[in-house]
Amino acid sequence: MLNEKPTYCSNCGIEVMGDYCHDCGQRARVQKVSFGETFNDLAASLFSFEAPFWKTLKLLFLNPGKVSKEYLNGKRKTYFKPVSFFILLTAIHLLIRSLLAYDPMEKIPQRSDVSFNIFREAGQFMVQNINNILFIFVFTLSLFTKLFFYKKYSWAEYIAQSFYLVGIYILIGTLNMFLVVFFDAGWQFLTMIVMLIYYIYAMVSFFKGNLFLVILKSLFAYLFGTLLYVLLGYGFSLLIVSLR
Repeated sequence: MLNEKPTYCSNCGIEVMGDYCHDCGQRARVQKVSFGETFNDLAASLFSFEAPFWKTLKLLFLNPGKVSKEYLNGKRKTYFKPVSFFILLTAIHLLIRSLLAYDPMEKIPQRSDVSFNIFREAGQFMVQNINNILFIFVFTLSLFTKLFFYKKYSWAEYIAQSFYLVGIYILIGTLNMFLVVFFDAGWQFLTMIVMLIYYIYAMVSFFKGNLFLVILKSLFAYLFGTLLYVLLGYGFSLLIVSLR
């Protein structure tokens, strides 16, 4: 035992006493990356009820203000990272949309009017590339949150918060697809309405103070943020389609 070579952490280089590094928490002995390890890590991070993803998702519904405040104040390992949360829910949305063969533009028929068809194609482009265009919503929502609540946090911090909020918007939209596909296409706009209610709820739990003022500011921030998102997203799509 006295002649045994010391073990050093592969992650931070500190000498390790035991099975885990006392500085960063990584395993002392790390083998080459394998398929088994990769899928085990994925399962542990997603399907364990103690995993940050499920804890973050649960609290984003029960107390969204707590998630944002604690993450911004330094509890970075406690919660699933905002951008990762956004990307994961976007990937789930795209997968379910593909399985359901969901196309919100299919009810709008083509016409002989060339101008009308260009607008229709722009809508289809926006739907097909929603995973990229949703980034616009993150920035427009955070921009107007900053404008209406400017003294509280920096724009960068509001962007981080908006990745969480737009992630919830994606989740609401994903669930709403089932209503649209299996019941009535008229449910398409429900996503925006539910998100408005959720955004106000999130802002009320995030900011303390005059309740009426927070609700009023939240209403305007959401409406302007959503309007700018639609204008930029659809305008960008229209530009791409027109240049083809």
